[in-house]
Amino acid sequence: MDVSDVLDDLLAEQQALDDIVAGLPNEAWGLATPSPGWTVADQIGHLTYFDRTAALAIDDPTAFQDSMTALLQSGASNASADDVTLAQYRAMAPEELLSAWRANRAALAAAGATLADDTRVAWYGPSMGSKSFLTARLMEAWAHGQDIVDTVGATRRSTDRLRHIAQLGFITRGWTYMNRGLDVPPTPVRVELTSPSGETWAFGPDDATESIVGPALDFCLVTTQRRHVDDTDLVVTGESARDWMEKAQLFAGPASDGPAARAV
Repeated sequence: MDVSDVLDDLLAEQQALDDIVAGLPNEAWGLATPSPGWTVADQIGHLTYFDRTAALAIDDPTAFQDSMTALLQSGASNASADDVTLAQYRAMAPEELLSAWRANRAALAAAGATLADDTRVAWYGPSMGSKSFLTARLMEAWAHGQDIVDTVGATRRSTDRLRHIAQLGFITRGWTYMNRGLDVPPTPVRVELTSPSGETWAFGPDDATESIVGPALDFCLVTTQRRHVDDTDLVVTGESARDWMEKAQLFAGPASDGPAARAV
């Protein structure tokens, strides 16, 4: 898979979410989502802001550095970061916000089309390879979209685009621990996932004694901290595998905990 394939999947994932929010009544945009303090509109505002800065990072690295400096200088609290990233979008009506997101997605699509497989893109923290960079945007669209889907009760068909997120979830096992200031467990874990199309996606050594087996969708929900592992059909074997699934965090930023298991 080359960078143009990842870009195509990113655009398809964004459109799948657009298809959901475009049909929402205005009052639904104000509903609270599972992300504390964020409404449906805030979820789209977040994507709108970072799709714009992602396009800048490719097209105008100097302008991107300026925007990143402004964000970092806003302080470490979530409220001040939201002031920078969401304030202008919170002032928009739903139709205007949707148009802004579409415009910034188009800018990112045009910028992404200029990337080569070996291009590196400056971002918040270390630079990223072009495919990883676009994969991160796809993950964001899917994960924040999940918050919206859960809030409004929409149905979103799972596709094999989840492979991007599943692979990211697997390779960030070490990050999950380092981000918490913990040693990375040495025990290897085998991950075997059933894709939406019925394929098997396997990661890790096939002779590992610990494993995670089940639907790719569930693995993606856990590693993006949208579900607790106990609320999925994942079969987790081994203490290290279980500990990983309880801490898993594939995204950047301060260490955070996913949702608690739902009461039975």
